[in-house]
Amino acid sequence: MCLINGLHHITAVAADPQRNLDFYTDVLGLRLVKKTVNQDDPFTYHLYYGDARGGPGSTLTFFPFPGVPAGQPGRGQPIETRLAVASMALGEWREHLMAAGIAVRASTTGDQLSALHFTDPDGLPLALVGQAAGADAERTIQGLAGMSLSSHRPEATARVLTDLLGYTPMHADASGQWFQGQGERTLDQLQLLNDVAPGQAGYGTVHHVAFRVADRPALLEMLEQVQARQLPCSGEVDRYYFRSVYFREPGGMLFEIATDDPGFDVDEPVESLGSALKLAPVHEPMRATIEAQLPALVTRRL
Repeated sequence: MCLINGLHHITAVAADPQRNLDFYTDVLGLRLVKKTVNQDDPFTYHLYYGDARGGPGSTLTFFPFPGVPAGQPGRGQPIETRLAVASMALGEWREHLMAAGIAVRASTTGDQLSALHFTDPDGLPLALVGQAAGADAERTIQGLAGMSLSSHRPEATARVLTDLLGYTPMHADASGQWFQGQGERTLDQLQLLNDVAPGQAGYGTVHHVAFRVADRPALLEMLEQVQARQLPCSGEVDRYYFRSVYFREPGGMLFEIATDDPGFDVDEPVESLGSALKLAPVHEPMRATIEAQLPALVTRRL
Protein backbone atom coordinates (compact mmCIF):
# COMPACT_ATOMS: atom_id res chain seq x y z
CA MET A 1 0.00 0.00 0.00
CA CYS A 2 1.32 3.45 -0.91
CA LEU A 3 2.20 5.62 2.08
CA ILE A 4 1.37 8.91 0.32
CA ASN A 5 -1.95 10.36 1.43
CA GLY A 6 -2.42 13.19 -1.05
CA LEU A 7 -1.03 16.71 -1.07
CA HIS A 8 0.56 18.25 2.02
CA HIS A 9 1.24 21.82 0.85
CA ILE A 10 2.23 23.86 -2.19
CA THR A 11 4.98 26.48 -2.00
CA ALA A 12 5.31 29.39 -4.43
CA VAL A 13 7.45 32.51 -4.86
CA ALA A 14 6.02 35.99 -4.24
CA ALA A 15 7.40 39.50 -4.69
CA ASP A 16 5.96 41.58 -1.84
CA PRO A 17 5.10 39.95 1.52
CA GLN A 18 2.43 42.48 2.53
CA ARG A 19 0.63 42.24 -0.81
CA ASN A 20 0.79 38.46 -0.56
CA LEU A 21 -0.62 38.50 2.97
CA ASP A 22 -3.45 40.86 2.04
CA PHE A 23 -4.54 38.77 -0.95
CA TYR A 24 -4.54 35.35 0.68
CA THR A 25 -6.22 36.49 3.91
CA ASP A 26 -8.49 39.34 2.83
CA VAL A 27 -9.47 38.13 -0.64
CA LEU A 28 -9.26 34.34 -0.41
CA GLY A 29 -10.14 34.19 3.28
CA LEU A 30 -7.36 31.82 4.32
CA ARG A 31 -5.80 32.03 7.75
CA LEU A 32 -2.17 33.01 8.22
CA VAL A 33 -1.21 29.96 10.27
CA LYS A 34 2.54 30.47 10.50
CA LYS A 35 4.72 33.55 10.14
CA THR A 36 8.27 32.28 10.06
CA VAL A 37 11.38 32.43 7.87
CA ASN A 38 12.83 30.45 5.02
CA GLN A 39 15.04 28.00 6.87
CA ASP A 40 17.58 28.06 4.05
CA ASP A 41 17.53 31.88 3.91
CA PRO A 42 16.44 33.09 7.37
CA PHE A 43 16.32 36.77 6.41
CA THR A 44 13.35 36.02 4.11
CA TYR A 45 9.81 35.33 5.29
CA HIS A 46 8.10 31.98 4.86
CA LEU A 47 4.35 32.57 5.13
CA TYR A 48 1.87 29.71 5.52
CA TYR A 49 -1.87 30.01 4.83
CA GLY A 50 -4.50 27.34 5.38
CA ASP A 51 -7.56 26.29 7.31
CA ALA A 52 -8.07 27.09 11.00
CA ARG A 53 -5.31 24.69 12.08
CA GLY A 54 -3.15 24.77 8.96
CA GLY A 55 -3.85 21.09 8.50
CA PRO A 56 -1.95 19.02 5.92
CA GLY A 57 -3.76 19.26 2.61
CA SER A 58 -4.98 22.80 3.27
CA THR A 59 -1.80 24.82 3.11
CA LEU A 60 -0.36 27.28 0.61
CA THR A 61 3.06 28.68 1.52
CA PHE A 62 5.15 31.48 0.04
CA PHE A 63 8.72 32.70 -0.10
CA PRO A 64 8.39 36.47 -0.67
CA PHE A 65 11.64 37.67 -2.27
CA PRO A 66 11.49 41.46 -2.80
CA GLY A 67 13.41 42.32 -5.95
CA VAL A 68 13.22 38.87 -7.51
CA PRO A 69 12.33 39.00 -11.23
CA ALA A 70 8.95 37.90 -12.52
CA GLY A 71 8.70 34.26 -13.48
CA GLN A 72 6.80 32.55 -16.25
CA PRO A 73 4.84 29.38 -15.43
CA GLY A 74 5.66 26.72 -18.01
CA ARG A 75 7.23 23.42 -18.88
CA GLY A 76 9.36 21.95 -16.13
CA GLN A 77 7.16 23.47 -13.38
CA PRO A 78 3.97 22.90 -11.44
CA ILE A 79 1.61 25.50 -12.92
CA GLU A 80 -1.93 26.01 -11.60
CA THR A 81 -2.76 25.54 -7.92
CA ARG A 82 -6.34 24.30 -7.50
CA LEU A 83 -8.41 24.87 -4.38
CA ALA A 84 -11.60 23.06 -3.42
CA VAL A 85 -14.78 24.99 -2.69
CA ALA A 86 -18.44 24.07 -2.53
CA SER A 87 -20.05 23.85 -5.98
CA MET A 88 -22.99 25.94 -4.78
CA ALA A 89 -20.62 28.74 -3.72
CA LEU A 90 -18.93 29.21 -7.11
CA GLY A 91 -21.32 31.96 -8.19
CA GLU A 92 -20.71 33.89 -4.98
CA TRP A 93 -16.97 33.36 -5.37
CA ARG A 94 -17.07 34.75 -8.90
CA GLU A 95 -18.88 37.89 -7.75
CA HIS A 96 -16.47 38.28 -4.84
CA LEU A 97 -13.36 38.00 -7.01
CA MET A 98 -14.69 40.33 -9.66
CA ALA A 99 -15.61 42.89 -7.00
CA ALA A 100 -11.97 42.75 -5.91
CA GLY A 101 -10.92 43.64 -9.46
CA ILE A 102 -9.75 40.13 -10.38
CA ALA A 103 -10.32 38.77 -13.88
CA VAL A 104 -12.04 35.38 -13.72
CA ARG A 105 -12.49 32.70 -16.36
CA ALA A 106 -14.99 29.87 -15.89
CA SER A 107 -14.44 26.38 -17.24
CA THR A 108 -15.33 22.73 -16.76
CA THR A 109 -12.52 20.38 -15.77
CA GLY A 110 -11.86 17.05 -17.45
CA ASP A 111 -14.15 15.24 -15.05
CA GLN A 112 -16.95 17.76 -15.55
CA LEU A 113 -16.39 19.80 -12.41
CA SER A 114 -16.95 23.55 -12.60
CA ALA A 115 -13.96 25.78 -11.98
CA LEU A 116 -12.98 29.45 -11.81
CA HIS A 117 -9.50 30.39 -13.02
CA PHE A 118 -7.62 33.57 -12.04
CA THR A 119 -4.22 34.74 -10.84
CA ASP A 120 -2.91 36.24 -7.63
CA PRO A 121 -1.24 39.71 -7.66
CA ASP A 122 2.08 38.14 -8.72
CA GLY A 123 0.51 36.27 -11.64
CA LEU A 124 0.45 32.85 -9.94
CA PRO A 125 -2.23 30.73 -11.67
CA LEU A 126 -5.01 29.66 -9.30
CA ALA A 127 -8.35 27.90 -9.66
CA LEU A 128 -11.35 27.27 -7.44
CA VAL A 129 -12.86 23.87 -8.22
CA GLY A 130 -16.40 23.01 -7.13
CA GLN A 131 -16.70 19.84 -5.09
CA ALA A 132 -19.62 17.45 -5.36
CA ALA A 133 -23.00 18.30 -3.86
CA GLY A 134 -23.19 17.93 -0.12
CA ALA A 135 -20.07 19.96 0.63
CA ASP A 136 -20.33 23.02 2.85
CA ALA A 137 -22.06 25.71 0.78
CA GLU A 138 -20.28 28.64 2.49
CA ARG A 139 -17.75 30.71 0.57
CA THR A 140 -14.80 28.96 2.21
CA ILE A 141 -11.76 27.28 0.71
CA GLN A 142 -11.84 23.69 1.89
CA GLY A 143 -8.33 22.60 0.99
CA LEU A 144 -6.08 21.81 -1.94
CA ALA A 145 -7.88 20.24 -4.90
CA GLY A 146 -4.79 19.44 -6.96
CA MET A 147 -2.37 20.93 -9.47
CA SER A 148 -1.60 21.11 -13.12
CA LEU A 149 1.95 20.05 -13.93
CA SER A 150 4.13 20.42 -17.01
CA SER A 151 7.10 18.14 -17.55
CA HIS A 152 10.12 18.01 -19.85
CA ARG A 153 9.66 14.21 -19.78
CA PRO A 154 5.92 13.50 -19.32
CA GLU A 155 6.15 9.72 -19.48
CA ALA A 156 8.85 9.62 -16.80
CA THR A 157 6.90 12.06 -14.61
CA ALA A 158 3.78 9.92 -14.98
CA ARG A 159 5.71 6.90 -13.70
CA VAL A 160 6.79 8.88 -10.62
CA LEU A 161 3.19 9.92 -9.97
CA THR A 162 1.87 6.37 -10.24
CA ASP A 163 4.69 4.06 -9.13
CA LEU A 164 6.19 6.20 -6.37
CA LEU A 165 3.43 8.56 -5.21
CA GLY A 166 0.47 6.22 -5.65
CA TYR A 167 -1.66 8.32 -7.99
CA THR A 168 -4.09 6.43 -10.24
CA PRO A 169 -4.32 7.31 -13.95
CA MET A 170 -7.74 8.63 -14.88
CA HIS A 171 -8.83 9.82 -18.30
CA ALA A 172 -6.84 11.78 -20.84
CA ASP A 173 -8.19 14.74 -22.80
CA ALA A 174 -6.82 17.23 -25.31
CA SER A 175 -4.91 19.08 -22.60
CA GLY A 176 -3.24 16.07 -20.99
CA GLN A 177 -3.52 13.15 -18.57
CA TRP A 178 -5.39 13.24 -15.25
CA PHE A 179 -4.37 11.37 -12.08
CA GLN A 180 -6.34 10.73 -8.88
CA GLY A 181 -4.64 10.67 -5.47
CA GLN A 182 -5.48 8.84 -2.28
CA GLY A 183 -6.05 12.04 -0.32
CA GLU A 184 -8.70 12.13 2.39
CA ARG A 185 -9.64 15.80 2.32
CA THR A 186 -10.58 17.01 -1.14
CA LEU A 187 -10.43 16.20 -4.84
CA ASP A 188 -6.64 15.71 -5.03
CA GLN A 189 -6.35 15.45 -8.79
CA LEU A 190 -3.18 16.15 -10.76
CA GLN A 191 -3.23 17.08 -14.44
CA LEU A 192 -0.10 16.46 -16.50
CA LEU A 193 -0.35 18.95 -19.35
CA ASN A 194 0.63 18.63 -23.01
CA ASP A 195 2.36 21.23 -25.19
CA VAL A 196 3.35 23.92 -22.70
CA ALA A 197 6.08 26.49 -23.43
CA PRO A 198 9.19 26.37 -21.20
CA GLY A 199 8.88 28.10 -17.84
CA GLN A 200 11.10 30.58 -16.05
CA ALA A 201 11.56 30.66 -12.27
CA GLY A 202 10.64 33.86 -10.43
CA TYR A 203 7.75 35.40 -8.57
CA GLY A 204 4.36 34.10 -9.65
CA THR A 205 5.59 30.51 -10.03
CA VAL A 206 5.39 27.40 -7.87
CA HIS A 207 8.63 26.45 -6.14
CA HIS A 208 7.65 22.90 -5.14
CA VAL A 209 4.76 20.57 -4.44
CA ALA A 210 4.69 18.58 -1.19
CA PHE A 211 2.97 15.22 -0.70
CA ARG A 212 1.97 13.98 2.74
CA VAL A 213 2.86 10.95 4.83
CA ALA A 214 1.71 10.26 8.38
CA ASP A 215 4.98 10.26 10.29
CA ARG A 216 8.76 9.85 10.25
CA PRO A 217 8.80 6.04 9.78
CA ALA A 218 6.66 6.49 6.65
CA LEU A 219 8.93 9.30 5.48
CA LEU A 220 12.04 7.16 5.87
CA GLU A 221 10.40 4.35 3.94
CA MET A 222 9.57 6.77 1.14
CA LEU A 223 13.16 8.04 1.23
CA GLU A 224 14.36 4.50 0.56
CA GLN A 225 12.02 4.30 -2.44
CA VAL A 226 13.24 7.65 -3.79
CA GLN A 227 16.87 6.57 -3.42
CA ALA A 228 16.15 3.18 -5.03
CA ARG A 229 14.98 5.06 -8.13
CA GLN A 230 18.21 7.10 -8.07
CA LEU A 231 16.32 10.40 -8.06
CA PRO A 232 18.38 13.39 -6.87
CA CYS A 233 17.23 14.00 -3.30
CA SER A 234 18.00 15.90 -0.11
CA GLY A 235 17.83 13.04 2.36
CA GLU A 236 15.82 13.69 5.50
CA VAL A 237 15.41 17.38 6.45
CA ASP A 238 13.95 18.63 9.72
CA ARG A 239 11.66 21.60 8.99
CA TYR A 240 10.56 21.81 12.66
CA TYR A 241 6.84 21.80 11.81
CA PHE A 242 7.29 18.63 9.74
CA ARG A 243 10.08 16.43 8.43
CA SER A 244 10.74 16.31 4.71
CA VAL A 245 12.49 14.68 1.80
CA TYR A 246 12.96 16.76 -1.36
CA PHE A 247 13.64 15.18 -4.74
CA ARG A 248 13.85 16.29 -8.35
CA GLU A 249 11.58 14.24 -10.59
CA PRO A 250 12.80 13.45 -14.15
CA GLY A 251 10.67 16.17 -15.78
CA GLY A 252 12.37 18.99 -13.86
CA MET A 253 9.95 19.66 -10.99
CA LEU A 254 10.92 19.76 -7.32
CA PHE A 255 8.74 17.47 -5.21
CA GLU A 256 8.72 17.12 -1.43
CA ILE A 257 7.39 14.42 0.88
CA ALA A 258 6.38 15.85 4.28
CA THR A 259 5.07 14.40 7.53
CA ASP A 260 1.71 15.32 9.04
CA ASP A 261 3.31 15.73 12.45
CA PRO A 262 4.18 17.60 14.60
CA GLY A 263 2.16 20.45 13.02
CA PHE A 264 1.99 24.22 13.37
CA ASP A 265 0.83 24.25 17.00
CA VAL A 266 4.17 22.86 18.20
CA ASP A 267 5.34 26.37 19.17
CA GLU A 268 2.13 28.40 19.64
CA PRO A 269 -1.51 27.69 20.50
CA VAL A 270 -3.99 27.10 17.69
CA GLU A 271 -5.89 30.20 18.79
CA SER A 272 -2.93 32.49 18.04
CA LEU A 273 -1.41 30.79 14.99
CA GLY A 274 0.31 33.28 12.71
CA SER A 275 0.15 36.23 15.09
CA ALA A 276 3.86 36.37 15.98
CA LEU A 277 7.12 35.65 14.18
CA LYS A 278 8.16 32.11 15.04
CA LEU A 279 11.65 30.75 14.51
CA ALA A 280 12.99 27.23 14.56
CA PRO A 281 15.35 26.61 17.50
CA VAL A 282 18.40 26.81 15.23
CA HIS A 283 17.47 30.39 14.27
CA GLU A 284 16.24 31.64 17.64
CA PRO A 285 19.68 32.99 18.68
CA MET A 286 19.56 35.16 15.52
CA ARG A 287 16.13 36.64 16.32
CA ALA A 288 17.21 40.26 16.84
CA THR A 289 19.18 40.33 13.58
CA ILE A 290 16.41 38.58 11.64
CA GLU A 291 13.68 40.88 12.96
CA ALA A 292 15.76 43.95 12.12
CA GLN A 293 16.01 42.90 8.46
CA LEU A 294 12.47 41.62 7.84
CA PRO A 295 9.86 44.17 6.71
CA ALA A 296 6.99 44.73 9.12
CA LEU A 297 3.73 42.97 8.24
CA VAL A 298 0.23 44.17 9.14
CA THR A 299 -2.22 41.32 9.69
CA ARG A 300 -5.74 42.61 9.13
CA ARG A 301 -7.54 39.39 10.04
CA LEU A 302 -6.87 36.12 11.83
